[in-house]
Amino acid sequence: MATFLYKLGRSAFRRRRLVALLWVALLAVAGVGAATAPAATSSSFSIPGTEAQKAFDLLEQRFPGGNADGGTARVVFKAPEGQKMTDPANKAKVQDVVAELKAGSDQVAQVTDPYTAQAVSKDGSTAYVSVSYKVSGMELSDATREALQKTGHDAQGKGLTVEIGGDALQTMPETGAGEIVGVVIAGIVLVITFGSLVAAGLPLLTAIIGVGIGVSTITALANVLDLGSTTSTLAMMIGLAVGIDYALFIVSRYRAELAEGREREEAAGRAVGTAGSAVVFAGLTVVIALVGLAVVNIPMLTKMGFAAAGTVVIAVLIALTLIPALLGFAGSRVLGRKDRKAGDGPKKAGDKGEKPNMGTRWARFVIRRPVMVLLVGVLGLGAIAVPAASLEMGLPDDGAKPVSATERRAYDMLSDGFGPGFNGPLMVVVDGDKATADATMETIKGLDGAAAVMPPMPNKAGDTAMITVIPKDRPSSVATEDLVHDIRGATGDNVLVSGQTAMNIDFSQKMNDALVPYLALVVGLAFLLLMVVFRSILVPLKAALGFLLSVVAALGAVVAVFQWGWLGSLFGVEQTGPIMSMMPIFMVGVVFGLAMDYEVFLVTRMREAYVHGERPGEAIVTGFRHSARVVTAAAVIMIAVFSGFIGMTDQMIKMIGFGLAVAVLFDAFVVRMAIVPAVLALLGHKAWWLPKWLDRALPNVDVEGEGLAAEKDADGPPAGQDRELVKV
Repeated sequence: MATFLYKLGRSAFRRRRLVALLWVALLAVAGVGAATAPAATSSSFSIPGTEAQKAFDLLEQRFPGGNADGGTARVVFKAPEGQKMTDPANKAKVQDVVAELKAGSDQVAQVTDPYTAQAVSKDGSTAYVSVSYKVSGMELSDATREALQKTGHDAQGKGLTVEIGGDALQTMPETGAGEIVGVVIAGIVLVITFGSLVAAGLPLLTAIIGVGIGVSTITALANVLDLGSTTSTLAMMIGLAVGIDYALFIVSRYRAELAEGREREEAAGRAVGTAGSAVVFAGLTVVIALVGLAVVNIPMLTKMGFAAAGTVVIAVLIALTLIPALLGFAGSRVLGRKDRKAGDGPKKAGDKGEKPNMGTRWARFVIRRPVMVLLVGVLGLGAIAVPAASLEMGLPDDGAKPVSATERRAYDMLSDGFGPGFNGPLMVVVDGDKATADATMETIKGLDGAAAVMPPMPNKAGDTAMITVIPKDRPSSVATEDLVHDIRGATGDNVLVSGQTAMNIDFSQKMNDALVPYLALVVGLAFLLLMVVFRSILVPLKAALGFLLSVVAALGAVVAVFQWGWLGSLFGVEQTGPIMSMMPIFMVGVVFGLAMDYEVFLVTRMREAYVHGERPGEAIVTGFRHSARVVTAAAVIMIAVFSGFIGMTDQMIKMIGFGLAVAVLFDAFVVRMAIVPAVLALLGHKAWWLPKWLDRALPNVDVEGEGLAAEKDADGPPAGQDRELVKV
C-alpha cells in the first residue's frame, strides 16, 4: 500500500493543476446540484419493531386522515390574578384566538375549543387550545410558525399570560456560530503548530472543500433518497473533524520529510506513502463506526451514518490527492519563516544545538515511570467514570428547555394547572370493539401511575378505539416509564401504547439494547483492522480497551453534569434529567473514529521506527518526537469545535458538544498520550509480537513504508527528478 500511495502522492504533486481543477469541478457540480434540488423535508421518523410504532401504523390504517404524524401545538392561557379563564371577557379572548388559529394557515388540520374539549383547569386559572397540523413539525412553513406566534403575542397584549408549546415551534438548531468558533480556533492552533499561514491554511481549506462536497451531495440527493433535513448534521461535524485531522497528518509528515533533506516531490510522495497509509486505515475505522449505526435498525440513524461515512471517504481521498497537489503550489511557503530564511526544512530533534521537543521529553518521562503514569491515568479516568453506573436514558422534553423559552413556560403552566403528566399523555390504541375498549379503560384506571383516563374514542368502523391516559408524573420520569410497562403488562396483545412519550421510551430501550452489539461489531472489526496495520495482538487490544475507558469516563462526566447537576450552572444546565438516549451510541461512533485517528497516527510512527531497527523505548520516543505535536494540535482543534456547541440553548446540542469535547480530551491526552506509551514501555518487544501462523495469514499492507524504503534505497532517486522539482 505504501508504494501505491507514494506513487499517487508524487503523481498528484506533478499534475497538481489537473488534480486541483478536478476537485474544484466536483465542488461546483455538487453545489449546483444542491442549489437546484428541491428543499429537503423532514424524513419520517420510525422505530421498526417497537410497540409504539405498531400502534402508530394501526392508527394510520384505522383512522385515515387523522394526521397521526402531524405537528401539534398547545397555546396555553393563564388568567390574571383574581380572574378565571371562564370569565366572559377572557372566554371571548380565547375564542378570538381559536378563530385566528383556524384562519392562520392552510396547514392547520384542527383547532379545539378549550370550553368544549374540557381543557380548562379545575381552579379555572389555566386553559389551553390544541392545534394539529397536516404535516410534521419540521415541515411546517415559516409563515405557519409566524402566524402561530403572532396569535399568541396578540392574545398576550390583551391581558392574558400566553405561552406556546408542542413541536410546531421545533426548528433545526442553528449551529453555525459554534462551527465558526471551532474553525477560528482551529486556524490559530494550526498557525502555532506549523509557524506558517500557508501550512495552517491547507488543512482548513481542504476540510471545507470536503465538507462542501459531502453536504452538497447529501442536499442534492435528499428528496431522492428520503434523507431528510437532519441527515447532513453528523456528516458536517465528522467531515470537518477528520478533514482537518487527515490533512494535518499529511502536511506534518511532508515537512518532516523536507527536514530529512528530500526534494519536494519526493517528500510529497513519501508523506502520502507513510502518513497517507495511516490516514487510509484511520478513515476505515471511522467508516466502520458510522456504517455500524445500521445495527440499531432505526432508518434515520442509518441514513445519517452512511451519509457521514461518505463524507469521511471524501476527506480521505482529498488528503491523498488534493493535499500533495496544493503542497506543489505552496512551494517553500509551507515552511516557517525561519526555516525558509535558513534555506532548509525544520530541524530534527537531536540535531546539534536543537533541544528535544515537548513530545520527546514527555515520552522519556513516561518510559522512566510507566507504572505511575499508568495507574494515575487509569484510576483518574475510572473515578470520573463512576457516575456512568447511574446512567438514566431518555429523550428530553420541553421541561429541559431554558426558562426563557416559551415552550418551557407553557410546559410549566400546564404542569401547574393540570398536573405534570399532562405534558406527556399516553395514547392507548385498542384493536377491538367497544366492549374491549371499555374493559381496557377500567383496567388502566386501576393502575397506580395513571392520574386520569379519558373515555374511548372509536373509529367509524367501530373496530378500533383510542384511549388517552394522563400519567401522574412528568413525561421523562421513571414513574411514567413504569406506567407504560404496567399498561402493556396488564392488557392483551390487542392493546398498544403509543404517543410521543411511549415512542421516546421505546426509542431509548432500542438504543440501549443495540449498544452492546454495536460496540462488539465496531470494536471487533477495528481490532482486526488494527491487527493488520500494527502486526500485533496486544497493541490493538490496548487501543480498544483505552477507547472504552475514555468513553465510559466521558459518559460519567455527562451524567454528573446533566443528570446530577454538578457544575451545571457553569455549563448553562437549567434542568437536570435523563441523558439523551442516543448519547452513548453517538459518542461511541464519533469518538471511536477520532480515537483511532490518533492511535493510528501516533503508533504507526512508533511501529515504523521499531521496524527500522530501533529498540522499543527508542521507538516510543521517536513516535512522540514526530507525532505528539500534531496529535495534540488535532485534539485541541476537535475539542474547540465540539466545545462551541456547549453554548447552544438547545439541551440536546449542549449535551452532545460537552460529551464529545470531554471524550476527545480524555482519549487524546490521557489514553493516547499517557496510558498508551506507558503500556508499550511495560510490554517492550512483546507489544509487537504476532504468532507466525497469524503473521502469514494476515495481508501485509506495509503501512510503515518498509518496502518503499528498501525500494528507494536500491533504486535511488528517479532520473531527472531534480530538474522537475525546481518547478513550483
